Amino acid sequence: MKSTLLPVLASFGICVIAGSATAADIYSPLTPEAQQTTTESGWSFTFAPYFWAAGLSGDIAQFGLPAVHADASFSDIFDHLDFGAMVIGEARYGPYSIFTDIMYTKISGQGGTPRGILANDVALTSETFAGFLGAGYSVLEDNSGRLEIVGGLRVWSVESELSFSGGLLDGVSRADEATWVDGLAGFRATYSLTPEIYLTGWGLVGAGGADLDWDVAAAIGYRFNDTVSAVAGYRALGVDYSDDGFVFDVVQQGPILGLVVRF
Repeated sequence: MKSTLLPVLASFGICVIAGSATAADIYSPLTPEAQQTTTESGWSFTFAPYFWAAGLSGDIAQFGLPAVHADASFSDIFDHLDFGAMVIGEARYGPYSIFTDIMYTKISGQGGTPRGILANDVALTSETFAGFLGAGYSVLEDNSGRLEIVGGLRVWSVESELSFSGGLLDGVSRADEATWVDGLAGFRATYSLTPEIYLTGWGLVGAGGADLDWDVAAAIGYRFNDTVSAVAGYRALGVDYSDDGFVFDVVQQGPILGLVVRF
């Protein structure tokens, strides 16, 4: 097993397929034009699955082992991805918005030990959940764009399991996990260059269970019609968490692609 495989896999299932808050529309972290379709009640809704080709770098420690520096590209992570799903949802009424960003990944890897005495093979599975629930209020808005102040809570949950086969530790498994909550605040903004093309982005920063939690992105979008839009851009997310030997101090960054559906 490569020396960096365990710390990277045990990190947090790295957001390879779509990352938290990354592809919506002016009503979500990444969203389109300043116009929107509303229901008879005045509410508008947005659903946005997205893809985030993120790499990861930083320091990771689990299972009572010393912290190890990990530096994995998106292709390295993708080779070990079992499942990944990320999506944004939002409800808006006038200048007010409520939105959520859900991210889940599961990765795994297996390799032989150097001498095969304690075990012939070691397998690692890591599952990560990150969910953000926030609310926003538009402080500036016209036909060209919107600037919105936002705040909310992000829940992180990281669970990893080591399993041994063969040797003295045959059949032995061990799990390590951590769950924490961070409060974040910042802004989201969108500006239309033409009726079809727009710029959008956001910046959030906070802390709580982690010493620091931050999330920034910038993208360009294209509106196909009043219902469907697409966005492409770049996103970076960092978190610095440590508690009782569990360390997760990493930065994830990479290009993003998203599909936005409004109704």
